[in-house]
Amino acid sequence: MEDLTDDYASYVLEQYHKAKEYAPDATIRVEQKLDFSKYVPEGFGTGDCVIVSDHLLHIIDFKYGKGVRVEAKNNPQMKLYAIGALEMFGNLYNVDEVETTIFQPRMANISTWTINAKELMHWANTELKTKAELAFTGKGTVHYGPWCQFSTCNAVLRARFDYHHKLTRFQLRSPNLLTDSEVTEVLEHIDDLNRWAHEIKDYAADLAINNGKQWPGYKIVEGRSVRHYKDEAAVAKIAEEHGYHDIYQKKLLPITKLEKQVGKKKFTELFSQEIVKPAGKPTLVPNSDQRQSISKSNPQDEFKEEK
Repeated sequence: MEDLTDDYASYVLEQYHKAKEYAPDATIRVEQKLDFSKYVPEGFGTGDCVIVSDHLLHIIDFKYGKGVRVEAKNNPQMKLYAIGALEMFGNLYNVDEVETTIFQPRMANISTWTINAKELMHWANTELKTKAELAFTGKGTVHYGPWCQFSTCNAVLRARFDYHHKLTRFQLRSPNLLTDSEVTEVLEHIDDLNRWAHEIKDYAADLAINNGKQWPGYKIVEGRSVRHYKDEAAVAKIAEEHGYHDIYQKKLLPITKLEKQVGKKKFTELFSQEIVKPAGKPTLVPNSDQRQSISKSNPQDEFKEEK
């Protein structure tokens, strides 16, 4: 954790020094509360880092998670923070451009996006404000998408059901009768359908176990448990007293733990020749995935005669 935050601090200072080179009066704010309630009712947030100077406003957000890669391009959260910063510093600095950066070290992701300040404020006044007011009063239309994944009601969101329900038109067909475009459409739903299934199960189980909710056709039972020693020292003593001495196992630490103990640089120096990283199992992912594509040969090509 400390290494990651050190990298983040170094990046922030680097960006601040760049701003100072361009504008000596540049200022930096850390954990700055940003109020954008003029455009989003009761809207505010905390900017991890705000660097502002004449010409440029730079919002930097530290993301520690590694489950979801976050991009800065057109990122609503970052745009809102930038609007809040413009409201705060707009009268002090003549900002022309807004730069937003997601610093996500556990995914080796530093994503930066730039937008003209006037263009951003035009969006705030002509689109954001109207839609935010509708949402705040409960009159807006809910559209399901990746932006809903951290919602506390995502498991039971009606829009999510409607989004996936359109697949029911395929229910009487077997997969080999679908067209390529239809298979692609189903693929677009699969990952979220799997997540949704687990989220629904967790949601229902939580209500049943902790709130006494009765779900028709379901009941609460005791799950599988694993035996464990109540007192390892006592077990070892009893075993040795009865002549059983070969009761311990010695095992090499996993790579990650050994690397942490030795240090990354020293680990590489000592063990790089002894570490093997086999190729991962091929898997099908959307083109938006950052990993390099691999080519797979068509078995039918193996039987084609060379001309």
